[in-house]
Amino acid sequence: MLGVLNRMFDMNKRELRRLEKIADQVERLSANMEQLSDEQLKAKTEEFKARLADGETLDNLQVEAFAVVREASRRVLGMYPFRVQIIGAAALHEGNIAEMKTGEGKTLTSTLAVYLNALAGKGVHVITVNEYLASRDANEMGQLYEFLGLTVGLNLNSLTKEEKYEAYEADITYSTNNELGFDYLRDNMVLYNEHKVQRPLFFGVVDEVDSILIDEARTPLIISGQAAKSAELYRLANRFVISLQKEEDYSYDESTKGVVLTEAGIEKAEKAFSIENLFDLKHVALNHAITQSLKAHASMHIDVDYVVQEGEVVIVDSFTGRLMKGRRYSDGLHQAIEAKEGLEVQNETMTLATITFQNFFRMYEKLSGMTGTAKTEEEEFRNIYNMNVIAIPTNRPIARDDRADLIYATMNGKYKAVAEEIKNRNAKGQPVLVGTVAIETSEIISNYLKQYGIKHNVLNAKNHGREADIILEAGQRGAVTIATNMAGRGTDIKLGEGVQELGGLAVIGTERHESRRIDNQLRGRSGRQGDPGVTQFYLSLEDDLMRRFGSDQMKSMMTKLGMDDETPIQSKMVSRSVESAQKRVEGNNFDARKRLLQYDDVLRQQREIIYKERNDVLSSENIRDILDDMLTNVIERAVAAHTSSEQQADWNLKGLEDYLGANLLPEGRLTKSDMEGKSLEELTALIQNTVMERYDEKEQEMSAERMREFEKVVLLRAIDSKWMDHIDAMDQLRQGIHLRAYGQTDPLREYQAEGFAMFEEMVMSVEDDAAKYVMKAEIRNNLEREEVAKGQAVNPKEGGEQVRKKPARRAVNIGRNDPCPCGSGKKYKHCHGKA
Repeated sequence: MLGVLNRMFDMNKRELRRLEKIADQVERLSANMEQLSDEQLKAKTEEFKARLADGETLDNLQVEAFAVVREASRRVLGMYPFRVQIIGAAALHEGNIAEMKTGEGKTLTSTLAVYLNALAGKGVHVITVNEYLASRDANEMGQLYEFLGLTVGLNLNSLTKEEKYEAYEADITYSTNNELGFDYLRDNMVLYNEHKVQRPLFFGVVDEVDSILIDEARTPLIISGQAAKSAELYRLANRFVISLQKEEDYSYDESTKGVVLTEAGIEKAEKAFSIENLFDLKHVALNHAITQSLKAHASMHIDVDYVVQEGEVVIVDSFTGRLMKGRRYSDGLHQAIEAKEGLEVQNETMTLATITFQNFFRMYEKLSGMTGTAKTEEEEFRNIYNMNVIAIPTNRPIARDDRADLIYATMNGKYKAVAEEIKNRNAKGQPVLVGTVAIETSEIISNYLKQYGIKHNVLNAKNHGREADIILEAGQRGAVTIATNMAGRGTDIKLGEGVQELGGLAVIGTERHESRRIDNQLRGRSGRQGDPGVTQFYLSLEDDLMRRFGSDQMKSMMTKLGMDDETPIQSKMVSRSVESAQKRVEGNNFDARKRLLQYDDVLRQQREIIYKERNDVLSSENIRDILDDMLTNVIERAVAAHTSSEQQADWNLKGLEDYLGANLLPEGRLTKSDMEGKSLEELTALIQNTVMERYDEKEQEMSAERMREFEKVVLLRAIDSKWMDHIDAMDQLRQGIHLRAYGQTDPLREYQAEGFAMFEEMVMSVEDDAAKYVMKAEIRNNLEREEVAKGQAVNPKEGGEQVRKKPARRAVNIGRNDPCPCGSGKKYKHCHGKA
């Protein structure tokens, strides 16, 4: 183990030596830059852009560009980047993580790398954890960029599409991680190419990179909405289908399990629902519900394909005969069966689009990050994001006193000791920051301090603006601040007058977190830029971490030594055993995130295919070729399904005639007699030619321009509705797949195989739908692209109220029957939601 650590340390030293050479070159240019006038300094930006256009690279410009920003920063901001900040900026430019301690000026460090990469004109994103920090940094650092002739945008949740487009068009865009992810998803739901707001993802600098890429990696971004197909529609469709007569109103092909309405059935549907044309685009949802209801009645049989248990339809595995609890038929078939059996029909999927932060941020051409604590997660950053963590030395040596943990027998003993310690330090005026893991702990400590009459602030993250104010005051003489361990990220605690002489800021931790990183962040609040400070963690044998690891051994040791509740153990050995426990938990969490990514990679590959197909549709002037290919595939599948017998006499040409009449051609255009006596190739060619003739006729009935728009309307609707159904089906599969482990199979492999098969089915379903509507639907004057579903989501910061087009993290409000966000695949109530 020591050897591994030494190699890591040596690697860091080697990297630093290399980056220091860049810093040397930058510093050598400082005198030259000082002699330039403001106008000459500003003109450097256009000079750099011209040199890039002439073939130079960003690496060629790095030293000069850094020197320009450094001098401009002195003039505009009154801050001159230190040597260690130049080293940090060089690490960022190379797509790595710069680990810089609190107070070392990460925000200023980023400006050098951000400016350099913004010269490429592709847009640089500076990503923060909340909108307060994004606004603050955009305003402060924006002055520097604008002085040098670059544009700065601020991307907020409240902006209109036009304002967001402007923000993303800027050379440098400040945004939160959430908003970037949601904008990406929304861009892949637009109906017109010009409605997109984001450019391709070029270079991102992530502030507090461990919080965004590690802590939030297991929670997917989800845009949800009300699907157009409602439960009521399936009930109505079921009532109508019950009234139909087989052969007269619909035909059913036993061999293919295909079921289609006849001309008489179509007329009955139009009469029953008081509509003119069932194939009109505005009746797509109704037509789909009727088709699925027909399938539910004609081809799905109770106690064969499914059973009804406790008011729910449970699928029967056709290969093993086992019940597949948790699985649902996709594409509305499950709802149609529920209506058929008189059960409560559940609303269809609400998820319109989803992506994990892991997969979103891996799409950047180059990604870098800054934090005070990343070394403990170095393996994960390297494996998942291909980023190395480079520990940047502090500008001044750290003078903080990190003391060994104090361990008490009980929580009450620990809390009393913490309160007493605060009281003693407060009496001499030393500022104290108390870090807690839970809100309840904050309240317990707060109550103790009220009894002592000690004035204090309790900090929560509801108001980021207020949070920053409290943290800024936390270093003043006599200040006592109780905060969760994550509070105050991105804001430095500066010491007030006379505080240095009192020993600087005292940080007291009331419990060790599962992650060493969080503990290190709390320690890092004290001792910034060589300031004095002291940190001390108070633990008890009743703490979660202590209960899980080695508590009995220590408890017996305390008893043998005859220690009471007021006498703590202070031992480096105990601190090391706690750290060892934390490493094990961190390892488990890494494995869970890695597993989640492996599952999400299946959906990522599918998402990339669908989004590319969608973008091709939006950006192409003419998609007739795409639809011709789809029609060819549909025809070949239909012919193969109806001519599976080796004996030509056994071919089901009447079924093929019915299929063509219902889906691709006017009834009677191609009959059984037309198809008899033909070979397989001749039959396929006959149908293909007839369908294409009908397609050309349709185009001649209107202008080519209107036909092109009609094709886009049809194909976008087919892609969006089927993809939405597919996301839901994949979610259902994911929830139940872990049960496969009991059958000695790898759940991930099963998920990959079934997910691939389901995706292929979805692609065929898109082709079937697009072919059917492009050939059968009538084109009306009011030809418009329409959203398949309206996007709505829950705002996590407003108690879960519905807000218009404000996407949110689904994991904030977890329903008892939702999948557990830990990635186990179980329902929340059976996993982390147990009472």
